[in-house]
Parts: sequence; structure tokens; C-alpha cells
Amino acid sequence: MSTRSFCKRAYSFFKAYPSASKLLLLSTCSGGGLLMYSDSSPSKRTLTADGQEIKKKKVVVLGSGWSGYSFLSHFNNPNYDVQVVSPRNFFLFTPLLPSVTNGTVEARSIVEPIRGLMRKKGFEYTEAECVKIDPSNKKIHCKSKDSTSLKGTTEFDMDYDILVIAVGAKPNTFNTPGVEEHAHFLKEADDALKIRRSVINCFERASLPDLTEEERKKILHFVVVGGGPTGVEFSAELHDFLVEDVAKIYPKVQEFTRITLLEAGDHILNMFDKRITAFAEEKFQRDGIDLKTKSMVVGVTADEISTKERGSGEVVSEPYGMVVWSTGIGSRPVIKDFMQQIGQGQRRVLATDEWLRVEGCDSVYALGDTATINQRRVMEDIAAIFGKADKGETGTLNKKEFKSVVKDICQRYPQVELYLKKKKLRNIANLLKSANGDNTELSIETFKQALSEVDTQMKNLPATAQVASQQGKYLAKCFNKMEKCENKPEGPLRFRGEGRHRFQPFRYRHFGSFAPLGGEQTAAELPGDWVSIGHSSQWLWYSVYASKLVSWRTRSLVVSDWVRRFIFGRDSSSI
Repeated sequence: MSTRSFCKRAYSFFKAYPSASKLLLLSTCSGGGLLMYSDSSPSKRTLTADGQEIKKKKVVVLGSGWSGYSFLSHFNNPNYDVQVVSPRNFFLFTPLLPSVTNGTVEARSIVEPIRGLMRKKGFEYTEAECVKIDPSNKKIHCKSKDSTSLKGTTEFDMDYDILVIAVGAKPNTFNTPGVEEHAHFLKEADDALKIRRSVINCFERASLPDLTEEERKKILHFVVVGGGPTGVEFSAELHDFLVEDVAKIYPKVQEFTRITLLEAGDHILNMFDKRITAFAEEKFQRDGIDLKTKSMVVGVTADEISTKERGSGEVVSEPYGMVVWSTGIGSRPVIKDFMQQIGQGQRRVLATDEWLRVEGCDSVYALGDTATINQRRVMEDIAAIFGKADKGETGTLNKKEFKSVVKDICQRYPQVELYLKKKKLRNIANLLKSANGDNTELSIETFKQALSEVDTQMKNLPATAQVASQQGKYLAKCFNKMEKCENKPEGPLRFRGEGRHRFQPFRYRHFGSFAPLGGEQTAAELPGDWVSIGHSSQWLWYSVYASKLVSWRTRSLVVSDWVRRFIFGRDSSSI
């Protein structure tokens, strides 16, 4: 065999069998020696300075949603082996789910397969659902997605060194009778497609001959429960579909359509600026959307939905054709079971510290809707903070001693900055000056008095894609510099211990919120108390959402869907 043929075959072998660990090849060429050495998996082995192999820690990531995908996208530390476990093999851009329900955007346009990211990063992926977490043995118990087709091999255990929980949340029904059986939810791509089919089927059924007006009114009564962003946006999208498309496609039944939006609170969009809330309610009334606030759903049957008026206590039942439930989120069963194991069974949601570590589990992290940060109170640590600053143990703080801890206080307790902003104070020194006057020494009593109201600004982070994405990026960056910060911590002082924290605590930065209200009008609430409502905000919404899609593939698909809708209208097929 010639040397050229031998080399070609060797190259073909390495290309066909990339998992081969090591291979040594020897050939002769013109009386000399040709030595070929290949290590086909160098990324899986990390060596020390003296050539010893380092055993990598195994990081298992549960979920492929906003927080999980963001974590995986920004994770770049070769000292860890990453294994992803998720029942869906794609990332879903959830803010555009309401647009899928009426054919404005196709479902496939807002999903990004994650195996491309897995291949690029060198991670491993298993399509399965974690059904139990065993923190004492550092194991998870999983079931494959299709438990009927893989008899006997559907369940398996997986070990981990570090666990990242990013499974998201499920819709919260508040144990309302009949909701699980008769209502639609809007959390997954399949949910949006089911709603789309249901809407079209309602119009097709109402178009059948020999139906009475009452029957048509019942079939075409669409009820949306929940006045949050998702419920409001879906109502607006559905109204646009009725006005712009149904009038052309189903002209005989258009007059029987009705949309009812039910909200248990006093107003819709409670988390937005009051100007946005007032505009949205006024617009919905002009559009003919039946907005009912202070109405709590107490039951859903196959034909009727029952509500209780908060003021009078009167229970009213109405027939409907379709119900969409969008009232909040709750913990998944696997998370509830895990919370019981670690002593958090009385909590509503999994609690983490400011570094996203699950309280009571050093090797477990939780991101996104799965958990909430249990922010530490300043007044709980006030004595420790004062003692750390009082290096001379004099019982008072001078100007120099106080300045030595100011930065660490603001880093460790984010509610301090929120309080200063509310009081319109430049920094914490101005706050203390207002309590201590011109005195050069600060006593612990004055220190407590100045910070006594700071903890009133503690707030839980909203369960939004924006928060989840930032948490995933933050945690990935912490892992990327884990070894560096072990010897040189960069976090704030440990007021109840020695040294410094390894990393800066997580800080959420709010970039703004959008509320599409239909008719090519959107309300935008941006940092700096800036509110914009109208057509200009709609184009800003288009731009921001297009830029936030995770790949050029999804961007091009979504933009083409928008263009198609402008030219040809929405797709009314039930596929």
C-alpha cells in the first residue's frame, strides 16, 4: 500500500470514528519514518502542569427554557462536563406564543432546536423528564418522553456533581374545579396550536346550517381568564383576528362573536404603570371586549363558566365556546417533592440565595420561574455589619471606618439602592447624614435608625423571560471564572464570616416591558419612568422582539411571518 493511500484511509478512519480515544500509526516513506498521532477527544480531557488528568465535575442542567438555554449559551468552562436533560429538544420564544394562536406567527418560527447548540459546545443532551431529585446521593431519576414505546428502558438514574434546575413552572389553577379538564393553557407551543385549532373549529361549527342564534353565540363566546400580560395580549390578538380576518372568511357568523376578559383584581396589567392600565382598559371597551374586573372564576364545566363577584358575592354562570386560562404559575411536582426533602415544604416556590444556590443545597442551583431569591434583610445583619466596620471596637464608626463598608453594603443588599432612589438620595452617606447630622462619629443606634426602613423595598423578581435569561447568563459567567475566584474572591465582605464572597450577587437589570394591545398599538414601559403608547411603540416591539430571538434562522422566519400577515392576512387553516 502506498503512503498516500495509507494516509487517506487513516484520515477516513478518524472522520468515521471520532470517539476513538488514541491511535498511533507508523508508516515508511522514502526510507524515513512517518509518525502519526491522534487524540480524537482532547476536549474531554484536562491535564495539569505535570501531565496528570483532572477528573471533570459533571454539571447536569434540567430544562431548555429561557434560563437553561441562556446558561448553556454562555457556559465556556472546559473543566466541566455538561449534561442536559429536558423533555423538549428545543428552545421556545414564549413572548410570541399569543401570536401563534391566531396564525400571525407559525409555531416552528419561534423554536430553536438545541442539538445545534449541544454540538457547538460539546455538551450532551437526553430527551427525558426529571421526576425526582435525590440531593443526598446527588442523583436524579428520569423518565423518557415517550414511556409507551420504550418498555423496560424508560426510567433511569443520572449522577451529578452540580445540578442546575431550570424546569420553569406550570399554570396555576388554584384548584378551581373543571379548569384542568375544560380550559386551554398558554405555556407551550402545543398549547398555542391547540388554541389555534380550537378557535378555527369554533367558527367552523358556528357556520353549520340549522343552528339557532343562541347556539352560535355560545360557540363563538371566547373567555380569557387573567388580566396579566399573556391574557391581555391573547385577547388583543384574538380581537385583531376577528376584525381583520373573520369578517372576510366567516362573514355570516361575525356578528355572533364575543370576547370576555375576566380579572379577579381591580385592574388589568397591575404590574404596569397606571397610565398603561387606564389606556388598555379604555381601548378594550372601545373595541368591544367585555372586560370584567373583580370577577373570580369558581368553576368551569363543559358548557359554562361560573364567576363570583368580589363585591356582592353573587355567582354568575355563562355559556362559552372556548376558555383560555392565564392566571399565574405554580411549582411543578418534581420541585414540590424536592422542596419537601430540603425543608422548604411550607414555601410557595423554591428559595435560593443571592448567588442562585438553593438554600440548604450547596451543589444545587435554581433559575427562572422555578425559584425566587430569598433576599437577606439588612436589619438581620445590622450588628454584624457594624461590628465588621468597627475595627477599633470603640462602639462608634468614624468616617474612614464607615467608608470601608459602604460599597459592600450596597453590593450585598440591593434594597439599599432602591430605598435611596425612592428617597431621592445620592448615596448611603447622605442617608446616614440625614440621621446623624454633622456628628463625625456614628453610633450603632443611629446606624440602625438610618437603615430601619431599607428592608421595606425588598421585592421578589417577576416571573418573566427577562429575569430568567439574565440569571442564566449570570450563573454561566460565575462558572466560567470559578477557578480564578477560588483564590481571588471578587464579591462583597462576609459580614457574618471572614473573607469575601466568591462572586458578586445576582442583580436584575430591568430593560422595559411591552404590552401589545391590538390594532398595531403597543404600550411600552421603559427604564426612567418612560411610558409610550401607540403605533410607534408597536414598531419598537417588532424591533426588540426580532433582536431577542436567539438565532438568525428564527429571526428570518418570524419577520417573514409578519410580512406574510401584512400581505395575505392570517392563516385560517386548522393545521
